[in-house]
Amino acid sequence: MEQLHFVDACTDEHFRAMSLIHAMGWRDTYVDAVPAEYMAREITDERWVPFFRDDYRLKRCHGLLLYRDDTPVACINYGPARTENYNAGTKEGSDFPNAAYAGWGELISFYTHPAERGKGYGGLLIEEAIDRLRREGYKNCFVFVLRENETARRFYASHGFAWDGTHADIPFPPDAVCVDLRYTREL
Repeated sequence: MEQLHFVDACTDEHFRAMSLIHAMGWRDTYVDAVPAEYMAREITDERWVPFFRDDYRLKRCHGLLLYRDDTPVACINYGPARTENYNAGTKEGSDFPNAAYAGWGELISFYTHPAERGKGYGGLLIEEAIDRLRREGYKNCFVFVLRENETARRFYASHGFAWDGTHADIPFPPDAVCVDLRYTREL
């Protein structure tokens, strides 16, 4: 029988596993939303390793992996809301600073290995991260989700999140812009 267990990311092996899951998730999920030349140039298997390493070292956020036996199947980064401005806007498009979310928790990034989707692993991982945010004292949290990613939007809604009417425009050179919707939840 398979054994599922959570692992707090704290080693380069963990950071590489998380980066690979992120890269595979991007390549699978955003193929029609993010320009192909950007994906080929920027979305490498090792892309996020330095970020995860620095986040751990500086205690900016927490990385958490879900393993099935010895295989990492999903990962999430969570922690205090990043309050720098992300060119976020209301549905009318005016600037909406993340500073309004100071004191909130944030699910910063969350991916399940494409071959492992549909097995309930994502639900286990997100509920663990939400429980940890709650235990850390957060009353609310948010996550950004690509507007076109209907599957992810349904997933977050099934876990108590709802779009709060705000978004962030994410430019991808040379001329593409993706829209991330902010989904929020009380904890």
